[in-house]
Amino acid sequence: MTHRFSGRTALVTGAGSGIGRGVALALAREGAQVVVAGRRRDPLDETLALIEGEGGKGLAVTADVSRADDLHALVATAVDRFGSLDVAVNNAGILEGRGKAVGDLAEADWRRMLDVNVTGVFLALQAEIARMRTQPDGGAIVNIASRLGVHSRLPGAAGYTAGKAAVSVLTRAAALDHIADGVRINAVSPGATATDMSFRDGESEADRAARMRTEVPLGRVSTVAEVAAAVLYLASDDAASVVGADLVIDGGSTA
Repeated sequence: MTHRFSGRTALVTGAGSGIGRGVALALAREGAQVVVAGRRRDPLDETLALIEGEGGKGLAVTADVSRADDLHALVATAVDRFGSLDVAVNNAGILEGRGKAVGDLAEADWRRMLDVNVTGVFLALQAEIARMRTQPDGGAIVNIASRLGVHSRLPGAAGYTAGKAAVSVLTRAAALDHIADGVRINAVSPGATATDMSFRDGESEADRAARMRTEVPLGRVSTVAEVAAAVLYLASDDAASVVGADLVIDGGSTA
């Protein structure tokens, strides 16, 4: 076990489950003090209990990423508790209107996805950069995009795909804007991962596994730990010269 993040404070949005929880645990295992954020308290408390159960330090804070005030308060709370904000992982995201073609997608679903998946990342970046650019050592930010977006498309996923494409482009733009401030920004684009979002309606784990054997060159979904490892690489000093990258973790689906 390495301790690349000892003495550092990390913030993870959407940390109540899935990739967000996996990233939070991985950061804590490598020495970070981890602030876990999301809209619902109970899942965050579960993530925090897992961190503390392994001897780590953390803090659970409820926040809605579509609200700028919530994000500025979140960053302020992290800094008040732990003294700095060194790493941020903007993972919060939703998928609404699954399977709906553009002509049939409800406007409310479209707007909600953009509010969380795009504006939420933009507002999080603003709050995080505002703090990191004042620190002598700056900070590192990793946005969670998707292999669905600039890398590939699927029928019935226009709203989600458009939003994640925007995250990829926003990441590169922000990276160029703020590397001179000492803030290093990159993205990870997961493909099908072992989380609830990768299931089709009514699909079992065995059904999904059978589908992955034909849909993904690797023949399986990525594990949460594999995605988390990519996030931690980009957030660490091992990637000190990596700026504006979008690292695709999808088992070869977009190769």
